[in-house]
Amino acid sequence: MSNIKKKKVLFLCTGNSARSQMAEGLMRHFRGDEFEVFSAGVEPKGMHPQAIEAMREIGVDISGQQSKHVNDLPIKEFDCIITLCDHAAQNCPLFPGTGKRMHQGFSDPAAVHGSNHEVLEAFRKVRDELKQFILAFEAT
Repeated sequence: MSNIKKKKVLFLCTGNSARSQMAEGLMRHFRGDEFEVFSAGVEPKGMHPQAIEAMREIGVDISGQQSKHVNDLPIKEFDCIITLCDHAAQNCPLFPGTGKRMHQGFSDPAAVHGSNHEVLEAFRKVRDELKQFILAFEAT
């Protein structure tokens, strides 16, 4: 077992229903040995079922994750806070002791209206964009 301390990363978006939940699941799945991962929203709305489905398609189960408000997180110090939408970036509370804060905007797949297939396609697109971001992510 490694003695290297995992860096704490928080993904933040408006509803903590799609983007930040998918980012949390992807980071835990692909980089969980490096990072302790959290997600939250500034206006939590509950998990979006299409986010769960899009992630299930690539073998990542986020069905046990819960939508939560940023003020309800168990810790308040992070090595990095990543806002995933402009609204969260503008409304992110200050966290004393946070090492790095960055913004990487992604479109909101929950805002897409249409057939179930069209909505799921929007979630797949954002999922794949998030995956590429997470695989390339450097916390320093």
